[in-house]
Amino acid sequence: MAVAPSLIMIQFLSWVADRPRSYPQTMEAWRTTCPRLSVWEDAVIEGLVRLDGKLRLVILTPQGRAVLRRSRSAKADARLPRCVSRFSSGRRRPAAAESRTC
Repeated sequence: MAVAPSLIMIQFLSWVADRPRSYPQTMEAWRTTCPRLSVWEDAVIEGLVRLDGKLRLVILTPQGRAVLRRSRSAKADARLPRCVSRFSSGRRRPAAAESRTC
């Protein structure tokens, strides 16, 4: 993907990755006639999902797994505390700043 995936795309990829999904089940849950919510079509066009075998299971492609992994990693990174100090230039920190934790 050239741009960051949308939230609905991440939700769709997570839904597919959660457990085996049949094509009819996927179409029932995700097909839409609204051109603004074409997550199924977008995922197929971008090569993030494909149909596998005679059972017609919808599965993530390696590219789809990578997009999902990156989004989960970014989400986990966003939850980490940011402890960047404005006093990192070598000056002594005020006592109040020293006692704080992240």
